[in-house]
Amino acid sequence: MLGVAIQGAGNVSTEHINAYQNNPHTRVVAMGSRTLEGAQKKAASCGLTCDCFDDYDRLLDHPDVAIVSICTPPDRHASETIAAAEAGKHLLIEKPVAVTQDELKAMDAAVRKAGVKTVVSFVLRWNPMVQSIKHTLEKGWLGTPLLIHADYWHGPTNAHPEHFSRPRWNPINAGALVHGGCHAMDAARYVLNNDPIVHVSGISPANSNHPDPDYCATTVATVQFANGTAGKISASTEFFMPYVFNLEVFGDEGIIRNNRFYTKELPGQNDLATFPTILPDSGAVSHHPFQEMIDHLVTCIQTDTESHDSLSVAVNTHMACFAAEASAKNGSQPVLL
Repeated sequence: MLGVAIQGAGNVSTEHINAYQNNPHTRVVAMGSRTLEGAQKKAASCGLTCDCFDDYDRLLDHPDVAIVSICTPPDRHASETIAAAEAGKHLLIEKPVAVTQDELKAMDAAVRKAGVKTVVSFVLRWNPMVQSIKHTLEKGWLGTPLLIHADYWHGPTNAHPEHFSRPRWNPINAGALVHGGCHAMDAARYVLNNDPIVHVSGISPANSNHPDPDYCATTVATVQFANGTAGKISASTEFFMPYVFNLEVFGDEGIIRNNRFYTKELPGQNDLATFPTILPDSGAVSHHPFQEMIDHLVTCIQTDTESHDSLSVAVNTHMACFAAEASAKNGSQPVLL
């Protein structure tokens, strides 16, 4: 039985707790938050009987903790990840894992030195539609992938643009592509077998009415992968629209656009066909497959296996997001990774 500590008592921590409670090999033994009251309230609401902490060092000293789920605001992820790695704890880290390149590099170095297992909460890797797209590519139904599109559009339909300020945790200028669009960047890499991105250029609308001119509320990135595939990745938190997540791959023998496909493998096909699946069509954390992700982390620990969704894999994803937003602020100057 692996003891788990949940660090952070916000909305997403509930899904972590539920998934650990449903895994027969884990037990939540510690709950941490900025305040002891917050930790105790979250534990009680989830039916936990565990130790509660408002001191992260004391939480890491808990003798039964083997895994730490980092569910705090992103500006705290680096210091908490490094401390947990140095304490020998395996890690599940919410995204974005860092808000600066320097933080990202320091986290990666600490985890590599400690040799602990990590999974980044790119939970859409376990979404059935995303899994189906990856399987279709692996089967060769699309031939050579030439172009990939991924979009993360999360604009509240009932809010005025003045409400779309940068997140409270964001003291710097990391924008929508870093904040939530990293899911889109990661999904594109995942279905291409984690192929690294090597070239990035970004652009943001010059006529945006966003009240914070330093915050990239909309960014479109053009990227090239090491295998030669081109990509267009976009993110916005200022569109007046419901939540949308798109993932499309265009190959020389077929295409797939979310849950619609067209391929030479079906010679009688004369139009796009649709396959029934669970779409990543909600921004609500309760919609996402946290159970499968956390079960995967536990298996990696038990079998001493590195995850396809480890922090080391996520470094390239985050660097591409940072580069795209920096490029957008610098006349779309290309960045080599």
